[in-house]
Amino acid sequence: MKTNFNLLVLTLLLLFLGAVRAVGQGPAVITQEVFGTMPDGREVHLFTLRNAAGMEVKVTNYGGYLVSWTAPDRRGNFENITLGLPAFTDYLKGTPALGPIIGRYANRIARGTFSLDGKPYQLTTNGSGNHIHGGKAGFDKKLWAATPVRGKEPALKLAYTPPDGEEGYPGTLAVEVTYTLQRDNALRIDYRATTDQPTVVNLTNHAYFNLGGMKGDILGHVLTIPATQFLPTDKAQLPTGERSPVAGTPLDFTEPTPIGTRIDDTTDVQIRYGFGYDHCWVLADAPGRLRPAATVYEPGSGRLLEVFTTEPGVQLYTGNHLNGTLRGREGAAYTRRFGLCLETQHFPDSPNHPDFPTTTLRPGQTFRSTTVYKASAK
Repeated sequence: MKTNFNLLVLTLLLLFLGAVRAVGQGPAVITQEVFGTMPDGREVHLFTLRNAAGMEVKVTNYGGYLVSWTAPDRRGNFENITLGLPAFTDYLKGTPALGPIIGRYANRIARGTFSLDGKPYQLTTNGSGNHIHGGKAGFDKKLWAATPVRGKEPALKLAYTPPDGEEGYPGTLAVEVTYTLQRDNALRIDYRATTDQPTVVNLTNHAYFNLGGMKGDILGHVLTIPATQFLPTDKAQLPTGERSPVAGTPLDFTEPTPIGTRIDDTTDVQIRYGFGYDHCWVLADAPGRLRPAATVYEPGSGRLLEVFTTEPGVQLYTGNHLNGTLRGREGAAYTRRFGLCLETQHFPDSPNHPDFPTTTLRPGQTFRSTTVYKASAK
C-alpha cells in the first residue's frame, strides 16, 4: 500500500513539474466570458484567443472590437500592443474606433451620396456632412453572433446581417469576419460578405497599435510602406481622384522612417489637411493577392509588426485627434498620437470615383478580403 502511495505522489509531482514547464508553451485555446450587457439585456462576451507561444488576443462580439493583444519584446516580456478600454460600458459610450470592425463602408463617402446602376442613394451623414465608417450606427455598434472555432489555431467567427436600408445602404448583406491567432504569432482577419441586391462594401479593422507597451506616443516608431503613390485629399479629407507620387513629400515611407520625422511638416498641404497622417497609400499589384502593406518597428522594445493584405490600399492614421480623455486597460491616458492605425481597405469614396477599384457587390458574388498582422521582435 505504501509503495502504491509513493508511486502516486511521484506521478502527481511529475505531472505538476510538466505543467510548470508548459507555462507559455501550452496548447492553443479559446475561452469566453461575460463582458457586459446591452441596453436591451443581451449578453456581450469577451473571447480570448491564445496560441501555443503564449500570445493572447481578446475580441468582443460587440462591434468585433480588438480589445487587447499581448506580444513579447526582444527579451520575451509580453505587453499589450493595441489601444483598448477596461470595461464594456466604456465601449458602449462610444470610442474613436479603438479596434472595431468598420462597415458597411470604411472611410468616407462624400456627402453620403452615390449612384449605383443609375439609382441614387442617400446614406446617413456623421462627419462634417459626409458619411464615415458606416454611419451613425455602423458595424462597430452592433452585437455580432459569435462562434468560437477550436483547433490548432484558435479562431473566432463573427456574423452580422444588416437589413436592406440600414444607414441608407441597399440590400440585405450577410457578413462574416473571422479572427485567427496563428502559430507564427500573426493575427489573420478574413472578411466575407454576400448580398441580395447590388450594394457597396468596404470592410476593415480600425485597431490602434502602440508597440512600446503603452509607455509613450508612437512618434519614434519606424514605419515602412512599400507604396510609391498615395491619394491626395481636399480639406474635408475626401480624395480628389488623383494618385500622386510620395517621392519628395512627407508621405514617403518607402524607406524605414520614424513617424515623427515629418509628421508636423505643415509646409505640405496634405499634412495640414490631415493634422498629421490620415491618408490612403496605393499598394502595388492587383488587389486579391496577399502582399506586404506596411512594417512598423519600435526600437525600444524591439517589437516588429508586419502587415499583409489583399486590399488595394492602406490608410495610415496617427491618432491626431486623441486627446487624453480615455484611459486604457493599463491606465495610460490616450493622448494625441498615442496609437497608429493601418487600415487595409478599398479607397475612400470609391463609389463616386469610377476609376478607383470597384466596391460594388452584386447578388451571386462574394466579397472576400484578408489582412494579416504579424508580431515579432528583433
